[in-house]
This record gives sequence, C-alpha cells and structure tokens, in this order.
Amino acid sequence: MRTHLIAAAWLLFVFTAAAQTPQPFPKPGDKPGAPPATTQSGKPPAVAPPAPARPDDPPTEAMLGVLIYPGAEYLASYDATRGQRYYLYGTNASFNDIVNYYRTALKQKGELIYDEPAIHEFDIGKFKEESMAFPPSVTVKDYTWGGSAGYLNPKRGKQPARFRTIIQIVPASGS
Repeated sequence: MRTHLIAAAWLLFVFTAAAQTPQPFPKPGDKPGAPPATTQSGKPPAVAPPAPARPDDPPTEAMLGVLIYPGAEYLASYDATRGQRYYLYGTNASFNDIVNYYRTALKQKGELIYDEPAIHEFDIGKFKEESMAFPPSVTVKDYTWGGSAGYLNPKRGKQPARFRTIIQIVPASGS
C-alpha cells in the first residue's frame, strides 16, 4: 500500500510539475456557501499549514515543519487534496548530498524507493488515510538519471535553467 501511495505521489508530481498551477474548482454536488466536506469518519479533512501571504512567497521552515536544504530554490506548491499541499524545491547539489543532508537533519535513514531514477523518501509524520492524500514526507529525486539535463526551471528565463535534484516536501499538516 505504501509503495503504491509513493508511486502515485510521484506520478502526480511528475505530471503536475510541468503543468500550470492548478486552480480550485467546484466538484459535482458542491453548493456555494456549503460547509466543508467531511471524511467518511465524519471528521473534517486535515487543515493545511498556513499559506504564505502571497502564492509566490516561499513557505518558511516553521510552516513546513522541516528544514529546507540550504540554497535550495523554492519552485512551486500544489494542492494535494484533503487539505494538504506539497512544495517543490530545486537544487544543483547532487542527489547523494541532499539525501545525506536529510539523513543528518532528520536523524533517520529514510528509504530508497527506486534505484533508477533514484528516489529517496524520509517520513516526517504519521499517514492518516482517512484525512490525508499523501504521507507527510521529504522526497528527493535525481533528475539527471539516464543522461537527463535536469528538471526544467518553471520560472522562465531564470537561472539556473535546470535543476539536478528536486526536493518535494509534504508537511505533516493536521497532526
């Protein structure tokens, strides 16, 4: 189950990272002014950490509940549903350097999810299936695998043009 969730998270990450920032829209059956939906357990979905003042402002480490790799550039955040967001950071540090940094910072080994392309995940909170879409985690992916030039910088015309490594943070919201 956990491997399927991680694979689904990365598929979502890969397909949405290149797309425009999704805009919220009503779902069938939603009524304007209706109270928020509840989960099957009758509890409201988990509350996301406070959003930055402006959508382009990077979240703080306090908002994320985890350290951000020094020098990593905030790229974007995406709605993960169920009151969660995930945040992307790019860096030209090597995959191994980033993994070693988070091993030390989080005082845990983490788990190598895939060898090729290299993806490593660190759990930072308990996954609550009834109220979360993704497990709270820091996930590191090598975007230079197989000779790739790296992850394209979504900020057109900005340097660097590509990032060797991407860090995805899903905060432990509502815990």
